[in-house]
Amino acid sequence: MEKQSTETRQEQIKQAVLDIIYTDGLKNLSTRNLAKHIGLSEGAIFRHFHSKQDITLAIIKDVQNDFIGSLRTIANSSSEPEERLKRFLCQTVTYLVQNKGITMLMFSEASHNNDVALKDSLLQIFNNQKTLVSKIILDGVALGTWDESVPVENIAMLYMGIPVSLNIELILSGGEFHIDNFCQRMMQLILKILRK
Repeated sequence: MEKQSTETRQEQIKQAVLDIIYTDGLKNLSTRNLAKHIGLSEGAIFRHFHSKQDITLAIIKDVQNDFIGSLRTIANSSSEPEERLKRFLCQTVTYLVQNKGITMLMFSEASHNNDVALKDSLLQIFNNQKTLVSKIILDGVALGTWDESVPVENIAMLYMGIPVSLNIELILSGGEFHIDNFCQRMMQLILKILRK
C-alpha cells in the first residue's frame, strides 16, 4: 500500500468516521471498525490522532473553517439579500449532504460525553449561523424588500431547524434525496414569511 501523507490520512480518517456514523450509527464507531473501513491498523489511526475525541475536534474545526467560513463569505457578499439567502441555504444543505453524519456526530458527542469544549464549539457554530442568517435578513429589511415586522430572531431560529429536518429526511429517504428540491422548498417557505 502506498504511503500517504499525514494530512491525507487524517482526511481519510475523518471522512470514514462520518461514513460509519451515517451508515452504521454512532454505536458502531469503534477504532476497529474505523481501521477496517480505511484499511489501516488501529495503531496507525492513533499515529494520526491521539484519541477519538481528537478526531471529533478536528472535524468540528473543519466545520468552523470550511462551512462557517463559506457561509460568512456568502452573508457578507454584495449580492441582493434574496440571492444571498438562497446561496446560504443551499450551501448549508449541500455541506450537510456531502458530510452526512456530521450533525449526528457533533450533537451525540457533546451530549453523551458532556464535553464542555465540544459544547462550546457547537454553540459557537450554532450562534455563527444564526448571526449570519440574521445579517442577511436585516439587510433585506433595510432595503425594504422584506417585512420589518417579522422578528428576525424568530426567522433565524426557524432557519436553524432546517438542518434537523434535512437530517431526518436524509435518514428516512433511503438515498432518494434531491438537494435542489429541498433547498427550493425551504427557500419558498422562508420567503413567504419575509415578503411584504
